Amino acid sequence: MEASNLSKILYIDLSNKRYWIEDRSELFKEWLGGVGVGIKLLQEECPKNIDPLSPESPIIFCIGYFNGIYPLASKTIALFKSPLTKNLGESHAGGRCGVAMRMAGYGGIVIKGSSEKPIYLVISNEGVKFRDASALWGMNSSSTVGRIIREREAGAGIRAIMRIGKAGEKMIPYACVNTETFRHFGRLGYGAIFGSKKLKAIEIFGRNSFKIFNPKDYRSIYDEIYNAVIKSGAMKKYHDIGTSMNVLPLNNTSSLPCKNLQFSKFEGAEELSGENLAEKFLGRRAACAHCPVSCIHIAALRIPYENEPYFYKTKMIAYDYEPIYSLGCMLGIKNPEGFLKLLDIVDELGLDAMSTGVILAWATECMEKGIIGIKDTNGLELKWGDYENYIKAVKKIVDMENEFYEALANGVEYASSIYGGKEFALAYGGNEMPGYHCGIATHIGFAVGMRHSHLDNAGYDIDQKINAEKKIVSIEEIAKMIFEEESWRQILSSLVVCFFSRKVYTPE
Repeated sequence: MEASNLSKILYIDLSNKRYWIEDRSELFKEWLGGVGVGIKLLQEECPKNIDPLSPESPIIFCIGYFNGIYPLASKTIALFKSPLTKNLGESHAGGRCGVAMRMAGYGGIVIKGSSEKPIYLVISNEGVKFRDASALWGMNSSSTVGRIIREREAGAGIRAIMRIGKAGEKMIPYACVNTETFRHFGRLGYGAIFGSKKLKAIEIFGRNSFKIFNPKDYRSIYDEIYNAVIKSGAMKKYHDIGTSMNVLPLNNTSSLPCKNLQFSKFEGAEELSGENLAEKFLGRRAACAHCPVSCIHIAALRIPYENEPYFYKTKMIAYDYEPIYSLGCMLGIKNPEGFLKLLDIVDELGLDAMSTGVILAWATECMEKGIIGIKDTNGLELKWGDYENYIKAVKKIVDMENEFYEALANGVEYASSIYGGKEFALAYGGNEMPGYHCGIATHIGFAVGMRHSHLDNAGYDIDQKINAEKKIVSIEEIAKMIFEEESWRQILSSLVVCFFSRKVYTPE
């Protein structure tokens, strides 16, 4: 595959409503694509010490050589300066966005400036349209926003719609960007940067084609990868139950953080397990573009209309391990329906599920210890397992109802600096803790990873292997394994393949 196929970078200036395209083939030749090219663009476009929410703070999307070519290469890489940590912001999302970008003819998109009024963008191989989004601004439901844009902007080809909820509009620094309803650019506040630019949504149409060189060799490689995915069983667990399969194994090894990590084993794990959710709530599965696995598990939850007995609506709510950890186990919620209702409101408002759960868990422990009281929460009692009050608290955070909720809206590190309780504020480099407590490699990985994510270097996976083999491993060996894993993941992220397929796409 030649570099020119990915060489075009689309630059968009929101302040002046203009765009232009540059050929940057040298970047793709040297840095492959994805996170490699994205970091170079971030270095070019993001001035040192800039406020992440200022007009000149960039929004960057990048794809790589494998996008739209091979199975499980559907991700899009977002690079930005995080408003939560004031450090590197990096987020990966599945869905159709990456393939839509490729079919539209862009290897990367750079957006700067700020609109005076709410807008959304329509991007295609023909250019960029700037649309008025005033009527969409303030809508509670990000899924409704997606439907309105989809119906208004009809078009052929592969289409992706990215949008923010009220949390992004309010520039909450852990707001996320929703794409294709069930996928997210989560963690580190990408949605807040959209909000700061009055950018409600982006729609991308892709309907171009591109030439495959050596089609016979390409077909052979494609079939080899496809068969490894489908016939070897390497990906079966992701199709059957998804990442929620992790709940019981982690619980059995006391590696599942719960109640703000006061415990690492949860008495409600069976109810929130992937097996139980699949048996009682699974409505359907969905797949990202060009992926045969269908790892997206979507619960069907019947919810009655207010004041209308026997009339119901069915909410489709995508779940996986991370929100089960953060909005279930961390909050002591055993009721799967309650967990799904809480996850639904977090999704609709456009908050990051992991950060939200960790922040609520910290606030609950603060109330338990008497650090905060009913006066701080405007009469709301936060106690483990009370999902109805947690739903109310999430809405109050987004509305920033008083000083306490405004502090929560700025992250657990900030809130604990104001109210105390720093010793149990679970954050690494300002980013709320991911859902693993497996051993020393886990926490070293969180601490040294470039974005303080479990996805940086999979320290948790290293711990699980060490524990399973009952090995004694030195700190030096652990450091070496973390370094090697993070290095390899940069290659996968530059080619842009899903980390779930890391046992298929190997160095060999």
